[in-house]
Amino acid sequence: MNLKKRFGLYGIGFALGIAMVIFFLNGKNAGCEYFPNARILKLIREKPLQFSMDSQQAMRMLEIDSLSINKLLLNGEIDFSKSITHQKPCRFYWIEGIANKKEVVLYVKNCKDLATVESINLKE
Repeated sequence: MNLKKRFGLYGIGFALGIAMVIFFLNGKNAGCEYFPNARILKLIREKPLQFSMDSQQAMRMLEIDSLSINKLLLNGEIDFSKSITHQKPCRFYWIEGIANKKEVVLYVKNCKDLATVESINLKE
C-alpha cells in the first residue's frame, strides 16, 4: 500500500471519528475545565448562590446587580494566595474581575450545597 492511499484512509477514519464525537456529545453540555481557576468557578456557579447582608449593601452602593456577579463568576480570576482553600467544611475564595466597568473583588464562601458571596469590594 503506497503512502498516498494510507493518508487517504487515515483521513477518512479521522473525519468519521470527529463526526461521531460531535454527534454523541452534541447537546450534552460537556465541558473541559482542566485548570483550578475554571474548575472552582464552575463548582461555585453550579450551586445556589446566596448574598450576605454586607454584599447586598455593597451591591446597592456600587450599583452592581446579580447578573454582573454571575458574569464575574464566569470570567473572574481566583487569587489562591488570598483564598482559604483547605478549611473544612466551607472554603473561601478571593475572586477578582470586572463588573459594570469596575474592578471588584468577591469573597465567596463555598460550602457543599451552597455558595455565599460574603463581601464585595472595589479592587485596590
